[in-house]
Parts: sequence; C-alpha cells; structure tokens
Amino acid sequence: MQKAGYIQRTGCSALDCDGMMHEVIEMHILGTRYAIRLAALVRGISGHVCIQVEAINREWNNYLGATCGLAQVSASGKALNIELFGAGDFTVSLATLRAVIYKKQRLAVVVKIPEQSVQPAWRSQRIDENQQQISAVV
Repeated sequence: MQKAGYIQRTGCSALDCDGMMHEVIEMHILGTRYAIRLAALVRGISGHVCIQVEAINREWNNYLGATCGLAQVSASGKALNIELFGAGDFTVSLATLRAVIYKKQRLAVVVKIPEQSVQPAWRSQRIDENQQQISAVV
C-alpha cells in the first residue's frame, strides 16, 4: 500500500446547503480536498454506520458540496475504509484517526488500497492443453 494523503483536524467549519455550520475534518487525498463532518465521524466510528465524504469549496467561507464517497469502519474494527467515487478505495488507521480527533496528533496518514482483479488468481480456471473438459446436462 502506498501513501495517498492525510487527514487533519484544523478546527475549520463549513456551511452546508441549508446554511448550517458544521465542524469538519479535512482530508487531502491525491491532491483533492474533502471533508467529513466531525459529528458524523464520531457517530460512525462508535456505531459502525456509513459516513458521507463531501467536497469542500473555499470561497468567502468553506462550503460543503456534493457527496464524493462513503466511509465505514472495517470488519476488524482497526481501520476506517474510505471509498471515493471514481478515485478508488483508501484506508486510515482508527487509532491514529482517534488521536487526530482528540487533538493528540496533527495528521493521520491515508493509504490507497491496491486494486484487485475481478477474479482471484487461485480461482481462475486452470486447463492444461492435454486436459479434456467434461460437462454434463442434468
């Protein structure tokens, strides 16, 4: 796995489409800036629910844009898996993410999960050139 970006808590707030102000955690992945609402992230980590990853735009203020992906705690409970639509899958350690949330660390490193082939190699059909294929109709 290779480093793809980082997550940091800067204490910045952003306005949503309803004009409500939310404290957000900033994610910088592959040169693009995203945001996760802090309240949703805390709920998602404790309750194993999906969290929205949103675009963040900077004009006169920070504004939350469209949903760009989803994040969820892994099955093992040790990482937060992030799926960005069109950009791939990423992961961050839950221990370092909690340290960032509680302001014990500045950054949490985000790594890209390598793409997997559609069918694992051990499941691929191995037919030798001298082997005959037999099928039956039931």
